[in-house]
Amino acid sequence: MSLTIARALQCAPQLVNSDSARLDLELLLCHLLECGRTYLFMHPERVLSSPQAAAFEALLQRRLAGEPVAHLTGRRGFWTLDLEVSADTLIPRPDTETLVEQALELLPDGDFRVADLGTGTGAIALALASERSQWSLTGCDRIAAAVALAQRNAARLGIGNARFVEGSWFEPLAGRFAMVVSNPPYIDPADPHLGRGDVRFEPASALVAEDAGLADIRHIATGARSVLEPGGWLLFEHGFDQGAAVRGLLDELGYGEVVTVPDLGGRDRVTRGRWNLQGVTEC
Repeated sequence: MSLTIARALQCAPQLVNSDSARLDLELLLCHLLECGRTYLFMHPERVLSSPQAAAFEALLQRRLAGEPVAHLTGRRGFWTLDLEVSADTLIPRPDTETLVEQALELLPDGDFRVADLGTGTGAIALALASERSQWSLTGCDRIAAAVALAQRNAARLGIGNARFVEGSWFEPLAGRFAMVVSNPPYIDPADPHLGRGDVRFEPASALVAEDAGLADIRHIATGARSVLEPGGWLLFEHGFDQGAAVRGLLDELGYGEVVTVPDLGGRDRVTRGRWNLQGVTEC
């Protein structure tokens, strides 16, 4: 029997382990047919060619095995951007847009240097650069393949005020920054969620940190004091249950104006703090 778009979408009940089965199939079909989602609704009777039907079946089986849709299509939307993704990096997620929103609220457009630590696909740096044309963004990652991926995303999107360099955390950075942002690894190695869902296919180095998930956050918060300008901001994404611990850490290290901000689901997601307020000269 010929496979139509409508019949392909009827496979959604098979994806019992997905919270977005119908959307998963729509995205796979859009990738396969090189079309937008509206096209699927307008042409449900379209018959897939034999090669297309075979390709769809292969993608469906991979998704049934748990492979993320972003890896199957090689793309993920983030902020207003369409990003290339790969198995070398964390897949950008909507929760991280809270970090972008907070960064944009704290600094206007102007001659500011901003660093994105553990940049991965470049999602955070590129989102900020796309909104603040005068900012100079530096994204760094210790994984060479991630840096190359972020550079490809910047080139394809035509974003020229973001550069990407290889190195661990602060190692490749020089000079002072008005802001440091990061979505570092923050999952406890013992967290049972590591064996479920999309994270099974993502690099553990981008997910897991020692000290109940706080080791990398502590390292960055400690080191950022040496690269932030007086009054500069540090912003982290972290787990929904880590807000109090991260606030305590920033307080302990001498940051001021420490606040935790919830994501769209109302869960603690981003904590920010300001360094060396006594060094800020009042006008």
